[in-house]
Amino acid sequence: VQLQASGGGLVQAGDSLRLSCAVSGPTFSSYGMGWFRQGPGKEREFVASISAAGATTNYADSVKGRFTMSRDNAKKTVYLQMNNLRPEDTADYYCACRRFAGASVTTQGYEYWGQGTQVTVLQ
Repeated sequence: VQLQASGGGLVQAGDSLRLSCAVSGPTFSSYGMGWFRQGPGKEREFVASISAAGATTNYADSVKGRFTMSRDNAKKTVYLQMNNLRPEDTADYYCACRRFAGASVTTQGYEYWGQGTQVTVLQ
């Protein structure tokens, strides 16, 4: 399984970005997916996750109401729509995949990771 994240960039506070993560693998529709981020000098932290069928989503408190995770199983892609971005959202964003249907909120819950896409939010 390989993951390719894209969509990061340099934006102003209050702007929006949409991250994408394309996944190779025969049974994407059975994989739980997650987004994590790692800011400068910080540990990697949970952002959002979605179950295999898309019925369940979880969000970190810091992004609730601003970020939305979704998936298109036909395209084998997950998305993270990020609205009203703040400087504290600045980080490298990673998508992750697990060969289980549930939506885990921990890094240990995922087996495969993408390479990360950088998001920088200016004041």
